[in-house]
Amino acid sequence: MYYFDNAATTKVLKEAADEARDCMLNLYGNPSSLHKLGLEAENKMTASRKTIANVFGCKEKEIIFTSGATESTNIALFGAANKGKRKGNKIITTEIEHASVKHCIDELENMGFCIVRVKSRDGRYYADDIIDAVDENTILVSVMHVNNENGLILPVEKIATGVKNKNNNVIVHVDGVQSFCKLPIDLSKSKIDLMSVSGHKINAPKGIGALYIREGVKIPPHSFGGDHEHGIRPGTEALPLIAAFAAAAKINMTNIQKSINHYKNLKSHILSRIKDNDEIKLNSKENSVPYIVNISIEGIGSEIMLHFLESKEFCVSSGSACSKSKKSGVLPHMGYSRERELTAIRISFSMENSKEQLDMLIDAILQGQKNIMKK
Repeated sequence: MYYFDNAATTKVLKEAADEARDCMLNLYGNPSSLHKLGLEAENKMTASRKTIANVFGCKEKEIIFTSGATESTNIALFGAANKGKRKGNKIITTEIEHASVKHCIDELENMGFCIVRVKSRDGRYYADDIIDAVDENTILVSVMHVNNENGLILPVEKIATGVKNKNNNVIVHVDGVQSFCKLPIDLSKSKIDLMSVSGHKINAPKGIGALYIREGVKIPPHSFGGDHEHGIRPGTEALPLIAAFAAAAKINMTNIQKSINHYKNLKSHILSRIKDNDEIKLNSKENSVPYIVNISIEGIGSEIMLHFLESKEFCVSSGSACSKSKKSGVLPHMGYSRERELTAIRISFSMENSKEQLDMLIDAILQGQKNIMKK
């Protein structure tokens, strides 16, 4: 089976799995306990937090561990809104956010907040369009760094700077799930206040993530218990997952430029193979990341092509895994037709993917295009 669905989840690195196993078998003490095993566990957790902070370019105390980006985002958005304790009622986001953000925003709207969903222009998002929507009543801006369906890059750092210059009281949240450890960022030099990330997108196990909270930004707890994670996310920390997350992050960041170059070569190769096929349309333009390629095969529904490719031992997707095969509407919000959305497939790379594998995938797509259209 050839796996090209890395935007949905990734294979766990051996080094990350080894870290988790070592913690489960040897460092099994509670990090809050004062005996030797507890102190050893606490030291491992401190070292892991430092690793994640180094990736962000932030302070260790600005990182809290969560069960994943969905929990991070819930803590961030509901905490930032904190109705009744902040002056203002306006929240700004985009029309193309992942479900973990979108559904939080929808719930905040049900709670009475005024939501502004900024539209794209020419299939892109411009910082000025989001900044222009900010006023004295705005309390929160939430935007994604990289779109999970077609890889569009949003100018999050420029957005954060412009928003703060216009109204310094606004909290800026970024969904960094598809960019963490893949695009370099230094939050110490950024105006971003909150960022949600997930471990299973970078070769760590599922069930672990992190939330960056800039020092000075007050986020109340979303649940209650002990004083773990500054009291914001109480509960005994899952050290095996945390250590595995840090191991995967360290390896990914060490090899980030090598990875970027590898993904650029793969993307360039697939574009060269399909450029003369008028019935295959590209939905990932030049302002997109190199590791996500979204294409539409004219006249062939996404699920039909997915099942054909699976029969040839290839795993791809039609969009966000969280949509459970339902269409999210992201591509139409970027200016693409409904037909393009209904025929779209997403190909997302890992370092294990090779040009030879990609050639086999493209050959299978072309074969499917020919065979399916005959029926």
